Amino acid sequence: MASKTKINQPVLINGVKRWITASTMQEFTDKIIKLTATPQAATAHPFTDYAWNWYNTYSKPNVETATATTYKRQLDLHILPVLGELMVEDITTDHIQALFNGMAGAKTTKDKARMVLNQILDAAVEDGIIKQNPVKSRRVKITGKASTPTAPYTVAQMRYLVQRLGDVKDPVDRAYLALQALHPMRLEEVLGLQGEDIDPEAAQIHIRRAVTHPTRNQPEIKETKTDASARTIGLSSLALPYLLDKVAPGEFIFGGSAPLSYTQVRRMCNRIKKDTGFAENITPIRFRTTVLTDLYDQTKDIKLAQAAAGHTTPAMTLRYYVKGRETSSQATAAVERAYSA
Repeated sequence: MASKTKINQPVLINGVKRWITASTMQEFTDKIIKLTATPQAATAHPFTDYAWNWYNTYSKPNVETATATTYKRQLDLHILPVLGELMVEDITTDHIQALFNGMAGAKTTKDKARMVLNQILDAAVEDGIIKQNPVKSRRVKITGKASTPTAPYTVAQMRYLVQRLGDVKDPVDRAYLALQALHPMRLEEVLGLQGEDIDPEAAQIHIRRAVTHPTRNQPEIKETKTDASARTIGLSSLALPYLLDKVAPGEFIFGGSAPLSYTQVRRMCNRIKKDTGFAENITPIRFRTTVLTDLYDQTKDIKLAQAAAGHTTPAMTLRYYVKGRETSSQATAAVERAYSA
């Protein structure tokens, strides 16, 4: 039986000579159509959609509420207003640098935005959408003013407040000032204290939990910031006369069945300022910085200060909390004593 006739002839496609072999004219036509068809463009990825998918799938369910709130703030305030109209594939190093150039404020604020954007574009690299993350380009420069460090209260100011503890009218306000001002605790640790955490007989405070406010006025009870933050510190004898009586186990010292909100703390600090006649604002973070500064100033024992602070490393204590009380004249005198001996 005679073999079926085959088609084998050249065709010029886009300036290139191609040989097509087929058994029928239909097959020959189909192959030409396939070779001459315009490749379908790859689907682009709107950056806004991709960023929110990253946030809702990989970020929000897996980080602390406060961290998720910070990430969302960076997207809403800084990242999406600049990059939101672009496709992920179109974002360049120029876009990244323009974003940071247009941001005002401290460098730490820009670093937060960079951290979020870096994670999103790292995910895009992993998904094969882009080959490189433009945030990691060596050309990208992030500048800005340094954050203002927390200044400790002076020794004279602390003595003033201690001497006027009894002038604070509300007993809860008095107890708060006694515990916050005289001990190196974070505000969230003070708000997390319950009745069983204060042991006047052993002169100890057991820090077991923290109360954060990721949405400002909705308290969230959680574990301490780090494992090192769960600790026992000494209870100052100066605070003893001002502690509240008979706070039941499981009840919060400040708030009872539910911890205080930030608004309630702010009002309490304003009342304390008014009752004592203190010239400056009553600011919780400044008390922690002040106590750690004076603890180290008096002992020169950084490990002791680190343990009291609940830090994982002494470097953190030194960098952020120990400000030092020595003056330039004291430093000069110390050098002179060393060199004239």
